[in-house]
Amino acid sequence: MKSLWLFLAAASSLLNAAETASSLPAKVTCCTTNASAPGPFSDASLYQIDSTWTSATGKKLRMSEFKGQVQIVTMFFARCEFACPILIHDMKRIEAALPATLRTNVGFLLVSFDSERDTPEALRAYGQRVELDPERWTLLRGSQDDVLELAALLGIKFKKDSRGQFAHSNVITILNSTGEIVFQQIGLNQDIQPTLKAITTTASEPKRP
Repeated sequence: MKSLWLFLAAASSLLNAAETASSLPAKVTCCTTNASAPGPFSDASLYQIDSTWTSATGKKLRMSEFKGQVQIVTMFFARCEFACPILIHDMKRIEAALPATLRTNVGFLLVSFDSERDTPEALRAYGQRVELDPERWTLLRGSQDDVLELAALLGIKFKKDSRGQFAHSNVITILNSTGEIVFQQIGLNQDIQPTLKAITTTASEPKRP
């Protein structure tokens, strides 16, 4: 894990340099029920973290259970008044632009900042309200410590204010089938073509055991 942190600390530094202050106010058919223990991941894989998350359906999951498919990941919270709806819209634009043959092999993963209020019931209601296909979209909540760890590994900053809103980085991350970051789209309402290219290229790569 030390090498993973060193690797992603460098990535986070590059990400922070690219962001400006204005960015703060940017299924997979989820997991088989009898998934075997994950094999070894590279030092750069996010799937090494051992935290446990809860989905909108109440299922307990580890990040390693998302291996095997390209994952498009962002962090959000259901009560967000500004940035998150745009982030979700950007992800839906990406989903709609993917070729039909590829769309079914890509997962969309939303992880909440709001450990207190984003219960499985709240996440399920949110997914229904914004019309996220549960066959491809997975919504997760976790403990505050686990959220902080994942945000750090993704290079995302966030802070809760007195109104219960979170100022946060606006980042969409592409993970390959073994949980390594291959691309990040930074900001809101961005050109999605570089992201689509990264997804297509990554999905065409041979799967690693």
